[in-house]
Amino acid sequence: MAEDRDPQRRSGAPQGEERAEEHREPSIEERRARRSAMRASQTYARFIDHLCDRGGMSPSVAQQAAVSVLCGLEQRIYADEAHDLEAQLPRKLTELLHRCERHDAEARPERFGKDELLKQVGDDLALNPDAVEPVVRAVMDSIRHLISEGEAEDVSAQLPQDIRHLWLPTM
Repeated sequence: MAEDRDPQRRSGAPQGEERAEEHREPSIEERRARRSAMRASQTYARFIDHLCDRGGMSPSVAQQAAVSVLCGLEQRIYADEAHDLEAQLPRKLTELLHRCERHDAEARPERFGKDELLKQVGDDLALNPDAVEPVVRAVMDSIRHLISEGEAEDVSAQLPQDIRHLWLPTM
């Protein structure tokens, strides 16, 4: 009977070892990975919040708009510059961006202007043509808030003038 009440004998493993496994401290690498993932998630959430505030849209629409506009923007600039831009964006946003069907489909930069960019985004989001430009401006403004001033200038230098007017802050 005494054997039935003794947990060590019933489980076959010493009780102290079980507790040690349950309360094992994560390794420094695990803690770093968790912190990195948390920061990435928070950065992405702040970006989406800023875009929602700036563009007056829901988080799901903001995410779709960001991917559509970024994909169009990256099609218009050189691949090296697109890579530099992505390096300063939240990881989740770049992961979503690389799922875009048009992304990396053609050699860059493609030649198109503001009207084609607005049509592409409008088609992606099923927006009324009058509603597209404010969405594009909101996304571009939110992106500029994430990246360095130097990177924003580098992107601007590769855009045609009509798209550059969408990229630059409105006064």
